[in-house]
Formats: sequence, C-alpha cells, structure tokens
Amino acid sequence: MNPSQEQSDISIAVTEPEENLWSAIKESLRGSHRNYTTGPIGRSILLLAIPMVLEMVMESVFAVVDIFWVSHLGTDAAATVGLTESLLTLIYALAIGLSIGATAMVARRIGEQNPEGAARAAVQAIAIALIVSAVIAAIGAPLAPKLLALMGGSPWVIEHGSSFTRVMLAGNVTVVMLFMVNAIFRGAGDAAIAMRTLWLANWINILLGPCLIFGIGPFPKLGIVGAAIATNIGRGTGVVYALIRLFRHGGRFDIQRHHLRLEPAIMSRLLRLSSTATFQVFIGMASWIGLVRIISSFGSDAVAGYTSAFA
Repeated sequence: MNPSQEQSDISIAVTEPEENLWSAIKESLRGSHRNYTTGPIGRSILLLAIPMVLEMVMESVFAVVDIFWVSHLGTDAAATVGLTESLLTLIYALAIGLSIGATAMVARRIGEQNPEGAARAAVQAIAIALIVSAVIAAIGAPLAPKLLALMGGSPWVIEHGSSFTRVMLAGNVTVVMLFMVNAIFRGAGDAAIAMRTLWLANWINILLGPCLIFGIGPFPKLGIVGAAIATNIGRGTGVVYALIRLFRHGGRFDIQRHHLRLEPAIMSRLLRLSSTATFQVFIGMASWIGLVRIISSFGSDAVAGYTSAFA
C-alpha cells in the first residue's frame, strides 16, 4: 500500500465516527420512528438520551426565569418563589414517580409490538394524572397562606405572596400532565416530541413572564402573580401541544374512542410500578424542603439568595 492510500484510509476511519455522531444528534433532535429493539444499543441510547437531557434542562429553566424576573420586585417576592418551589418539589416528586411507571408500561407494550396495550396504558396514565392534580389543587390552593407560614415565610410573603402560591398549586395539573404526557412519549420512543413540548412551554413563559409581571404593552401589571400565570400558561400550552400530538393518528400507537374509559386494573398496576420510584424521588426532594425551612428562619434575604443560587 502506498503512503497516500494509507493516509486516505486513516482519514476515512477518523471522519466516519464523527459523521455517525452528527447524524445521530440530528436524528435525535428531529425524531424518528425507528424500532429501538433492533440495531446497535449504543446508537439507540444516544438517540433517546439527547432529547431527554435537553428536556430536563428546559424543565429547570422555568424556575430560573421566574426567579430572574421576580427578583426585580424585591427580596420578599423572590423568597416567595423559593418557598413555593420548595413546596412544589412534592408535586414534582409525585409527577416524576408516576411518569416513571407510565414510561415503563408504555415502553413494555411498545417492545412487545402491542400498540393496543400501549394506548390503554397511556389513557390510564393521563386519567391518574388528572385525578391526582385535582386532589392537590383542591387541598393545596386554599391552604396556600398556611403552607407559606409553615415554611417560615415572612408576614409580607404570607400576605402578598400567597396569591402566587395559590395559583401555582391550583395549576399543578400543568406540571403533572406535562411530566406524564412526556413520559408516555419517552416510553413510546418519541423523546424528541417531549423535548419540543418543553421548548414551546419555556419560550411562552420567557416571553410572557415579564409582560405580566411588569405590565409591558397591553398586558396588565400583575406583579408576582403574573409570574405564576405566565408559568402555568406556558406549561399548559405545552400540555395541549403534547396531547394533540398524542391523540393524532400516525404515531407509534393510536388512541381510539373505545380507549377513553377508566380501567382500574391498569391504573392499579401503574400505581404499584410508580410507588417505589415516587418514594425514592420524594426522599431526595424532602431534604431540599427541610433545608429551605431552616434557611427561612434567617429571613427573606437569605431565602432569596439561596433560591437565586440554587436556580
């Protein structure tokens, strides 16, 4: 083999992995209908992992955007966001735990080439999400001032910030449903749709947040409550988009009219699958709640500083 041929072979060997990597990244962001039960495992993991990582990054952006704009209203307002976020971690723990069970059930049915079973599991998961969020809203929203007091909120936070907490707890359905529907997509192998859902939700929150907080243009000046409304509108829009994609025909499974009924056996199985995961996530989240409660004893300035750093 002559030197020029040898150099050409080495160049091809180096560029092929790079091209494969870039093609995998583009495919993961674009989404595909490949069968993940066949083919290289490494590529399948990469195709699913990239949009999942970006999705979780987008989920954390909600709190960052809220604390950034609300901090312009003062430390008490920022402390309200911090205390409320600590309360919402309980909802996050529940939503994440339930979504793990939903992902497992849907993924198993897809792997079995059983789209009928996947559709039934998806509908029952959504039903559980709606029931759980309704219970949380009914109990949590009226108790918003007491919950802030329990977390050590200042008199200003309890009096003026309770509206923010009440809106966030009343609108917890957007959080639970966002986690649940995206979990269904991930279980079906459509992680790119879940990622785009969070992109849409975040952009609406980023653009709408300052408008409702400070009353920019035709929007009313709602202060800290405006941040909660913008967040729920953003997440709610993401949920609507995700549901449209879920119920649209042509996906990995089709939800038909006869699927739209409660099936206690499937719901019970999903809850059993989710229970251990929910408890595990709750343990991690509970430590943050305890830490925020301790920090709140030092005043709103300490909570605001901790929230800004943590976000």
